[in-house]
Amino acid sequence: MPVNRNPTVRQRRLARMLKELRTAKRLTIAQAAGQLACAESKISRIEAAQSGIRLVDLRLLLDLYEVPDPATRADLEALSREGRLRGWWDRYSDTLSPLYADYIALEADASDAYSIETLLVPGLLQTEDYTRAVVRAQIADATPEQVETLTKVRQERRSVLTRERPLRMWAVLSESVLKHQIGGPAVMRSQLQFLAAASNDPHVNIQILPEASDVHAALFGPVVVLGFPGTTETDVAYVDSLLSTLYIEEPTEVFRYTELFRRALAESLPRSESIAVIEHLAEGKI
Repeated sequence: MPVNRNPTVRQRRLARMLKELRTAKRLTIAQAAGQLACAESKISRIEAAQSGIRLVDLRLLLDLYEVPDPATRADLEALSREGRLRGWWDRYSDTLSPLYADYIALEADASDAYSIETLLVPGLLQTEDYTRAVVRAQIADATPEQVETLTKVRQERRSVLTRERPLRMWAVLSESVLKHQIGGPAVMRSQLQFLAAASNDPHVNIQILPEASDVHAALFGPVVVLGFPGTTETDVAYVDSLLSTLYIEEPTEVFRYTELFRRALAESLPRSESIAVIEHLAEGKI
């Protein structure tokens, strides 16, 4: 089988999960290869996402790894079948960075998102005008076509909130996020109104971290932890900055960001008070 030099996010997730299942049972690559009656190099390629895996081989490995749960097996089989599929975002591959495309792919498969935003409204909750202003500020030499494409991509990402099983989103926003005049007063007013309306969605929980909170000292930029429906799937974290995006898979490191989110959430205003703050700012009352 040829080496896959450009694996999709789904292929990398399946590879990581198979390796975690094997190591959790303290099995060697040689033992996994014995189950499939294949060379050890084949298992190594599968676990490195350099090679796909046939359903019959996947089922044999899941038997060896003692994965009896039908739902978990079905999730893993779906990843195997759909591994090569690329989503709607692939249409914009000439504009999107590979890391951003990876993030969109993970977001599309996620069941939960835990977000801390220190400077901007989360991408999934941005209005078009707000996004345009952000893109123009972050990419000074962006052409009008690039601005519109990136704005369109961000709007299309919002489909995860309206699909049959919507993404459950918990967003902690620094109070200063609401006060930055991104795009000017009119754009910001519309953005705050949209944010207040989005807060009524039962799948979206927005809470405001007061400026007086000490937790701000532990925040270095936007953080998103994505969770997935499969019981064997580990969370992943994205830490974003102007010049780089850090993609974290190691469970112990992801746990640190999950704990940071919990601290920020505990320091935040309750949901009802947070919505009231957003509404008052939208009306120019604070």
